[in-house]
Amino acid sequence: MLRLHLTGTIALLIGYGFGLHLPAYSQDLDRTLLLVDDRHILYRSGTERFLHPTTRNRSNPVIAETRPWEVAIAWTTVHYDPSTKQYQVWYQAYGGPGAPQPQCVTCYATSEDGVHWSKPELDLFSYGQVERTNIVMVGNGGHSLRYGNGVVVDPRDPDPAKRYKMAYFDFSVGRAKSMPGLFVAFSPDGIHWKRPDIRMPLMPTAYGDYEDPLPLRNEPGREWAVPLSIADAHDIYYDATRETFVDVAKMWIDGPDGKMFWKHGIGRSESKDFIHWSKPELILTPDEHDPPHVEFHTAPVFQYAGYHFCLAQILNRAENGGVMDIELMISHDGLDWNRPFRDTFFFSREGGQNFERGSIFTNSTPVVLEDQIRFYYGAYSLGATGADDTQQESGIGFFTIPRDRFAGLRPVAISNQATLRTPRHNIGQVTMKPLSLDRIQSIKLNADAAGGQIHLELLDADGYRVAGFTREDAVPIKGDALRHRVGWQKRTLADLPAGQYMLRIHLEQASLFAIELCAE
Repeated sequence: MLRLHLTGTIALLIGYGFGLHLPAYSQDLDRTLLLVDDRHILYRSGTERFLHPTTRNRSNPVIAETRPWEVAIAWTTVHYDPSTKQYQVWYQAYGGPGAPQPQCVTCYATSEDGVHWSKPELDLFSYGQVERTNIVMVGNGGHSLRYGNGVVVDPRDPDPAKRYKMAYFDFSVGRAKSMPGLFVAFSPDGIHWKRPDIRMPLMPTAYGDYEDPLPLRNEPGREWAVPLSIADAHDIYYDATRETFVDVAKMWIDGPDGKMFWKHGIGRSESKDFIHWSKPELILTPDEHDPPHVEFHTAPVFQYAGYHFCLAQILNRAENGGVMDIELMISHDGLDWNRPFRDTFFFSREGGQNFERGSIFTNSTPVVLEDQIRFYYGAYSLGATGADDTQQESGIGFFTIPRDRFAGLRPVAISNQATLRTPRHNIGQVTMKPLSLDRIQSIKLNADAAGGQIHLELLDADGYRVAGFTREDAVPIKGDALRHRVGWQKRTLADLPAGQYMLRIHLEQASLFAIELCAE
């Protein structure tokens, strides 16, 4: 990950970072080491990991139901361009039972600050008696009226008409049997969308009743019963490591008796061109450590600082028609997933306003700013199927974390192992894996030492302390800051011989979230 300077080309890459993650940086120079897991850590003593709390925006909902076609607002995609400081959002809206056709649409809005949004009056699609709307895409309709839409911004595409790419759920038309599944569209500006002249859906979706038996291959009359298929929502991101688009979505898994439509797991499919998609692969399911009601509704993924993060919507069908809270999941490659925070929601509907008391719909497009990360979401006051109730509320809001503070490490209250002569209170240390500090001119810590202090010392590759860079030589770090600059009393990093070094961070009543290596 590049150290953030919101200027020039770097700012452009960061801005596109969550619509499209461009592999245009060096992993060997400026980078941020997040402490969400022990990936970068050799070992640690007397510490514990904790999830950093999120903060709701006080102005939520930033987009509310103000149009006849906005009886329910759910899935969203947000794009921020730091070069123009403009926000764009695409969101699904549903007009409710008995509403004019089309009942389910994709709407568009813009903002200069991400808080105050404008819904343009476009002449693309009318709605009932309203001629000018902010509707930019409509579905074909079909058995289901709700479909999720995911947008990525792709500045690499040589065709400017395909700079914006949308994936969404819809039903085919003009066939003897209408089939649901993945549809795509392209746009030069995010407003004027065109579907390619190809046969769709590109991936079929299973549709049927709970406890349907598993079909035989080519079983007559059961074309919709597609085992292990991605369901009716699509969250798209660009995997810079594999240089491919990825669709991560809910996937039906079969029940204890082998019948279909038991619970949702997480499925994954890839595409190089946004047209040809690989066979969906099941990558994660609820397990015996989850309460029986738990399943994954949708699971939007984004790539950041060498990690793949998932804002998984944990669906509880046992309450209010299926309520949803958000769990933060972590992966190093987007395939194998860890759930270290399953006991604590990253973002919960609890404590929110009425519009978000039922279901939270996350997306794969958080917005990274200088000192914070914003996570936009749609929400229902009722469960995931609450759109059928016209009395419920919905809207779009966002929550934040301080920059890079997904999770951190802090000392345990007391270390009292038999090997210690005396107990240690609120003291711990973290020793990082060996790395090269060549061309690194400064080290910065994202840390909260408001109630204590932090010292950073250097060890050589064999684990010996380096003279002049010991704990005693280190300038104490105090206070709460995203970028504490590390220093020593008489030496600088320029004095270090070439080689591999281990960073050891001593924590005294302090928390550490990330380490920034800067080649200035």
